Amino acid sequence: MLKTGIYVDAENIRLSGGYGMRYDVLVDLANSNNSIMLRANSYLAEDREQTAHDPDYRQKLYNYHNILRKCGFKIIKKYVKRFTDADGVITTKANADMDLAIDALLQSRNLDRIILLTGDGDFIRLVTALQNKGCRVEIIAFKNVSVQLREVADFYISGLLVPGLLPINGETEEEIRHRGTVVNFNHSRRFGFIQYYQLNSSGLVPKTIFFHCSKSSVENPAVVFADSQSIFEFQIAATPKNPDRPEAINVRLLKMDDF
Repeated sequence: MLKTGIYVDAENIRLSGGYGMRYDVLVDLANSNNSIMLRANSYLAEDREQTAHDPDYRQKLYNYHNILRKCGFKIIKKYVKRFTDADGVITTKANADMDLAIDALLQSRNLDRIILLTGDGDFIRLVTALQNKGCRVEIIAFKNVSVQLREVADFYISGLLVPGLLPINGETEEEIRHRGTVVNFNHSRRFGFIQYYQLNSSGLVPKTIFFHCSKSSVENPAVVFADSQSIFEFQIAATPKNPDRPEAINVRLLKMDDF
């Protein structure tokens, strides 16, 4: 069994499209594919001044902390500090990068696989250091992700593509939607294939499904579907002429500004 550790740069994730992320799905991911979760740390910011004077903020924050603890996460708090410059402008700072890096390096001696949730390029050196210690490092992030961080990781995936990690707005039991990226598009015939993932005991399992432009609301498909970085939401339906061959319908481009 691979011993897995999860390290969440929670403030970076929250501010970069991951607000509302499901920690229980991270646990499922860590415990799949012949792995067992040994460590799980989330690095959070807390404004002690607001905690002391705002009961709503305090209640929401501590409820959130309790949810994470129930999922098996240890919470490492970084308290907000306020600085006033010569012009009287107040700025705040609550950076837990150093705490995360030190913990990951010290704990990596007992780990085989590390799942790091951040898009911050400041962690590039940490990733290479962990790899040099023999750990496999996987990166999950949402938007504003450092290109160099993606490239140095052993595996990178957008958090939007991990099933259930970030709930899909408007999804119901009757209207299940999926997210994926186009891996092949035939411009002249206006069809292609979307790759998406299923999460089960084997881990993230890639799947591909056929789609036709007539079943999408995408404008300028020749350009949009040619972009391998674009993420699409879609439903899966049986093909009338071939029930054994499902296809993607109601394909729409996911706008990252919505996150």
